[in-house]
Amino acid sequence: MVRLIFPLFLVLLYSGCSSLEEKDDTLGWDAHTLFTQANDKLKAGNYTKAIYYYDRLAARYPYGDFTQQAQLNKAYAHYRANEPAAALATTNDFIRFNPRHAAVAYAHYLKGLIHFTPDIGLLDRIMPTDSAQRDPGSTLEAYHDFAKVVQDFPNSRYAKDARQRMLFLRNNLARNEIHIARYYLKRGAFLAAANRANYVVQHYARTPSVKPALEIMQQAYTQLGLEQLAADARKVLAFNQNNGSLIESSTLPADPSWLQSAWEYLELDKN
Repeated sequence: MVRLIFPLFLVLLYSGCSSLEEKDDTLGWDAHTLFTQANDKLKAGNYTKAIYYYDRLAARYPYGDFTQQAQLNKAYAHYRANEPAAALATTNDFIRFNPRHAAVAYAHYLKGLIHFTPDIGLLDRIMPTDSAQRDPGSTLEAYHDFAKVVQDFPNSRYAKDARQRMLFLRNNLARNEIHIARYYLKRGAFLAAANRANYVVQHYARTPSVKPALEIMQQAYTQLGLEQLAADARKVLAFNQNNGSLIESSTLPADPSWLQSAWEYLELDKN
């Protein structure tokens, strides 16, 4: 009986391996075919399949002409598939091993986008909340990523959009401080509220949050019996309102049209 079972096991094992090989539709593909097919899937929004093809390309042709571009395209596919951890890891690897590559500006910009739109939970999808009330950690990371683009690659096509996103993020960081200051004010922690509001005035000038910050300072100082400081806050508020210096746009910029063609970044950057 054992002699019959063992050959049968080998037959089943061979059949299983054959079926697995048949599932790999990339057998026999060269690097160009893998890259082209992956890009086609990326354009079509089939991010899972695109990532699979990019992985096959990297495994079979680790030093080929298409490998570096495929790595960033894979990061972009992870980003579009709402897989920020994988997207960030892939982008960081590219920057680490290709610090002088022509597309490194795009890599830093993509990092900013990944931090800019972190994965949110199911509750946030059902009941959207003010983004300024979330943990500011990813906001700060995104701000620094976009600042890297603006400072180190000011002439790149990504710099203008990065500046706009920095403005939006700066406003969000200021609003986060206002949320905290109002919480302290509500709890009767007037000194803490005043300090938070003063931080906004000092570090986030010309944002929409300066007005509520001055109002919080006025209320908090009044409650603390610091009438002179309350009067100063009231005067600064009136002065800035009269001069229109408390207005600054905080509109979220839309993804630029060229971002949808991220797989062509090398060809574009050659122009």
